[in-house]
Amino acid sequence: MAGITPQELVAKTGEVIGTSEWITLDQETINKFADATGDHQFIHINEEAAKMTPFGGTIAHGFLTLSLMPVMSAKSDMPKLEGVKMGVNYGGNKTRFLSPVRSGKRVRGHFKLLEMIEKRPGQWQQTMELTVEIEGEEKPALMAEWITMLFV
Repeated sequence: MAGITPQELVAKTGEVIGTSEWITLDQETINKFADATGDHQFIHINEEAAKMTPFGGTIAHGFLTLSLMPVMSAKSDMPKLEGVKMGVNYGGNKTRFLSPVRSGKRVRGHFKLLEMIEKRPGQWQQTMELTVEIEGEEKPALMAEWITMLFV
């Protein structure tokens, strides 16, 4: 998609400005995340024990789903901001894990621009609402409000 200036992006406040490609959360990815974070709770990595839970099998970590935000952003149809030298995570206002993502399911992100403020010349604070959809399910996996500082 073509580039957009920060000022043009401000005009899109309140709009869903992009949707990502589908990403599969398979058991291998879940296991690697468990190893990286040290979170080896059985509902994530023990397929036999997880079958006995209300989930009926293993589920992705909520933080794994949340950590897909950068790749979802990169693999989306969002307009690319012109002249960005650097973007850094600033924090989140709220995050809610609404529905488990079962191993093997596909997810994708929908990005809604909530706010775009110029903090000082060349530095913009962007607040996005991310909704992670689970393919074939009504309820999203999560909703998060995330803040990024963009330097142009």
